[in-house]
Amino acid sequence: MRFLRSRSLGFRVSDPNSNNNWVCPYLKEGRRCIVTSCRAVVLPRFGGPEVLELRPNVHVPDLKPNQVLVRARAVSINPLDTRMRSGYGRSIFEPLLPLILGRDISGDVAAVGTSVRTLSVGQEVFGALHPTAVRGTYADYAILSEDEVTPKPVSVTHVEASAIPFAALTAWRALKSTARITEGQRVLVVGGGGAVGFTAIQLAVAAGCNVTTTCGSQSVDRALAAGAEQAVDYTAEDAELAIKGKFDAVLDTIGVPETERIGVNFLKRGGHYMTLQGEAASLTDNYGLFIGLPLASTILLKKQIQYRYTRGIEYSWTYMRADSEGLDEIRRLSEAGKLKIPVEKTFPITQVREAHEAKDKKLIPGKVVLELD
Repeated sequence: MRFLRSRSLGFRVSDPNSNNNWVCPYLKEGRRCIVTSCRAVVLPRFGGPEVLELRPNVHVPDLKPNQVLVRARAVSINPLDTRMRSGYGRSIFEPLLPLILGRDISGDVAAVGTSVRTLSVGQEVFGALHPTAVRGTYADYAILSEDEVTPKPVSVTHVEASAIPFAALTAWRALKSTARITEGQRVLVVGGGGAVGFTAIQLAVAAGCNVTTTCGSQSVDRALAAGAEQAVDYTAEDAELAIKGKFDAVLDTIGVPETERIGVNFLKRGGHYMTLQGEAASLTDNYGLFIGLPLASTILLKKQIQYRYTRGIEYSWTYMRADSEGLDEIRRLSEAGKLKIPVEKTFPITQVREAHEAKDKKLIPGKVVLELD
């Protein structure tokens, strides 16, 4: 892809593999850099990978004072992306279609809002948007708030960095913000082979905890290499028999009734059980916002009371959220080589449909990243 300066505000980008040119107007005015349109992968309706459209001129909104415009170099595909594309959360997102998918990003700061003080134009950054963001990161330019991005670790590439923040912030919120794990505690990660589970292992090890995990056979060696004391292959062993003792915190990334039963049984009194599979979105999809959200709150409260009084443990649904403290710690651990998420395969952004299809069909078990020119 080559850049041709236009007579107006910026650059016309010509892709030698395409008949289409797209325009990204670009004008520097002090600390401001105005981009009015760019390429983006748009979701006009819910469905399979075929519904995704790479459009050449998608509007870029003006920055708010606390926002940062990031020129994307790499964006990763999360399970939330493929689920949203298929209709997960439709009760919230359907009225807002078309959407731009994507949560993770690594790239360069192209512009900063007037109140931004910690970042500057040209700086390499990485970060992640909140799960409910409507304008995602599958675009040449993405907009994030100042607390959703942080300087990219120098020791990792943009591809490697883009795989980290959303999964790592999800695990960080559960272990550090909710369970408040401390050195010497025992942590059980159910499903340590996925991005969130694998990150949770590394965060707990870095905090000085003793970690046990369940995972598939292909992930056992990697979990042990990351510092887990025990990695149980759930396809070959009975986890309830193989795992010994009680734990201070259980993070269940699978979230089915069986893993919840096992996780709860392994907790000490005063411990925390946290699952990624909260029912809020599915219930609102089934019953609408006005019935689904209160129903989800009722179910959550009932379980919290039940477990607190029958077992003396805390129960919670956990979700990713922007957290500048967590993102800074993730950056420091990544820089030190103590936190990484291996990338299985990369695709150019022009092959986003193929990438989503590969994830849907489970052809690629690990992390997939979309690269932008």
